[in-house]
Amino acid sequence: MISRWPSPAKLNLFLYITGRRADGYHNLQTLFQFLDYGDTITIEPREDGVIRLVTPIDGVPDEENLIVRAARLLVEHAAAKGTLPAGAGADLGVEKRLPMGGGLGGGSSNAATVLVALNALWKTGCSEDELAALGIRLGADVPVFVRGHAAFAEGVGEILTPVEPEEKWYLVAHPGVSIPTPLIFGDPELPREAPIRSITTLLKCEFGNDCEVIARKRFREVDAALSWLLEYAPSRLTGTGACVFAEFDTEQAARQVLEQAPEWLHGFVARGVNRSPLHQAISGQAGHW
Repeated sequence: MISRWPSPAKLNLFLYITGRRADGYHNLQTLFQFLDYGDTITIEPREDGVIRLVTPIDGVPDEENLIVRAARLLVEHAAAKGTLPAGAGADLGVEKRLPMGGGLGGGSSNAATVLVALNALWKTGCSEDELAALGIRLGADVPVFVRGHAAFAEGVGEILTPVEPEEKWYLVAHPGVSIPTPLIFGDPELPREAPIRSITTLLKCEFGNDCEVIARKRFREVDAALSWLLEYAPSRLTGTGACVFAEFDTEQAARQVLEQAPEWLHGFVARGVNRSPLHQAISGQAGHW
């Protein structure tokens, strides 16, 4: 029997870079919030131990796909602790709505949904901490999706403190380009000296994103999208882009602006939520996805 699992988008409501580490990575302070919008992961359990991706992505070998890697990491971990059912396998698919290279966390969310859902379906008994530790091996953003609560993140994004930011409505716009994260973090002009501040202080400040200046400089489409959105509401880049978002107090206000979007700008309206739709589904509280 095929089951369907939410794989929600995230926004970085703010993102500040506080320094570059000796290993080349950057220390951040960022605020993650989920959206009630995203991809859907489909899972059909198998009893022959095979992990198969039924929706391959052109140009991405299955062995490198985060969905497959997440499933195999869980198999390896559960087998080592003796909780993997005999013959545990799965056919895995993804119904994509989130753009790749958009800063919405699609790939990380897909991986986290696979970890959380297979843990539940196979009854491997892994704790949230165990799943988050597996997730960080797949990407810095995976643990926040595994834990499923809006969070203030520090370090490279792995040190998480649950928070309750206001759940606003967002118009999320994709300017039609894909931005590789290393391109932004490798730019010599990227601001890297933001002061380290407490979450209490940061929540009182106007939100910003240190990656935005580079994304706008490198990609005229991002610059154009932000310039248009800023005429209507507070707007900024999410993650390293390419998606930008504007915040509104009501769904109607967000939809009215989306209706006026130029033809070259594609977008959607979604509610920010502090509890992940995936975790709402697991506890049986989710509506239609």
